[in-house]
Amino acid sequence: MSVEGFFDPATSTISYLLLDTTSRECALIDSVLDYDPKSGRTRTASADRLLARVAELGATVRWLLETHVHADHLSAAPYLKARVGGAIAIGAQVRRVQHVFGRLFNAGAGFASDGSQFDRLLDDGDVLPLGALSIRALHTPGHTPACMTYCVDDGERRAAFVGDTLFMPDYGTARCDFPGGDARTLYRSIARVLGLPADTRLYMCHDYPPGGRDVQYVSTVAEQRRANVHVRDGVTEDDFAAMRTARDATLDMPVLMLPSVQVNMRAGHLPEPEDNGVRYLKIPLDAI
Repeated sequence: MSVEGFFDPATSTISYLLLDTTSRECALIDSVLDYDPKSGRTRTASADRLLARVAELGATVRWLLETHVHADHLSAAPYLKARVGGAIAIGAQVRRVQHVFGRLFNAGAGFASDGSQFDRLLDDGDVLPLGALSIRALHTPGHTPACMTYCVDDGERRAAFVGDTLFMPDYGTARCDFPGGDARTLYRSIARVLGLPADTRLYMCHDYPPGGRDVQYVSTVAEQRRANVHVRDGVTEDDFAAMRTARDATLDMPVLMLPSVQVNMRAGHLPEPEDNGVRYLKIPLDAI
């Protein structure tokens, strides 16, 4: 297998192209639709980088994977699917996210909170075929209820795409103050990830470089256990929950949370145009 990361500086998001080098089947993980909150304009430059690489590799897209309903960028999954195919998949607990945010955005009777906007809903332990590879879904809630880690082992190398569960060791872990988030649940989910073999390469969904270092988005289980500033070996669940809860109380809302969630809970589909041909996003006032 091969893994390539594509960093989007506007949202600090890393999208991945996971390729089975034998069959040339690939999965695209956590894609980004560019969105300017000042103008309301969308662009596809980030997604087009993925498409260009898929074409260069002569690859076939089988899966468009989301690690969770992102609150910091819009998904480009429908745009990618329309051009190169692939099935959009996410954790089955997305239904809980849809239920909460469907009410917040007053999505109405036309919005189904059953996950049917996605092609595949994944439970813990589900396996997705990718050529000669198998992608195993590991349910890792805590940041959100629907968070999934995607694990791959080709017999020589092991990889896990951890979404917003972990960050690089010098930055720590994801926040837990979104609806359905929970610090103790996240601690236990991280314990599952860090229970993978020590040489497993962990691929982050974001990097926010402290101290001006260069962007990094790959670590190992061993490195995280040794050096993660929030959950290295020896940190107890009580210690982590206290730290995480206190830290979350100081954090601002993500800049793109309201645009992102109302799109991503629909599998990345933008709202339908209104009678003037224009699409609109909703901003709930004084509701959060």
